[in-house]
Amino acid sequence: MQSTIPHINGLIEDCRKGDQKAQLQVYNRYYKAMYNTALRIVHHSAEAEDIMQESFLNAFAKIDSYKGDATFGAWLKRIVVNNSINVHQKKSRYEEVSYKDYLQNETEENKGIIDEDTQNKKVKRVMHTMQELKENYRICLTLHLIEGYDYEEIGEILNISYANCRTTISRAKESLRKKMMKDEK
Repeated sequence: MQSTIPHINGLIEDCRKGDQKAQLQVYNRYYKAMYNTALRIVHHSAEAEDIMQESFLNAFAKIDSYKGDATFGAWLKRIVVNNSINVHQKKSRYEEVSYKDYLQNETEENKGIIDEDTQNKKVKRVMHTMQELKENYRICLTLHLIEGYDYEEIGEILNISYANCRTTISRAKESLRKKMMKDEK
């Protein structure tokens, strides 16, 4: 069996040469994870799909800037997260929709698109409760707990200080804990 890292590195080299078959293989390998990453930030399936597609186009156009410091998947995920946050911020500037109505519509729309991790009832409950958090809390917790970014990376992505990021995540965790305890009663 072929090792994954040398295989993906070979595909990346082929992508640098403009090989469309290699691009399709890379796309097929990563599109589900990248779609789910975008969906957790923008909460709209069509928008998440657009972001995912645009992110792959960006990645293939700028493949020469990938230096291999991180895994290709992490590099691609960073593009998806940045694009998702940009779209989300632009959209939230112009949209005045009740937060609860927004969540209700999105929850119904996204029922079929759930990560394997959320099969566990407790994880589902945590994910649902996270949707009830303030927007900045939800985004910070998603980036930290689900996407695995550290405080410095989240600070860069959201353009906030390291201290502000730590405080926001701490408050978000506390808010999540309180909501979870309230729901148990």
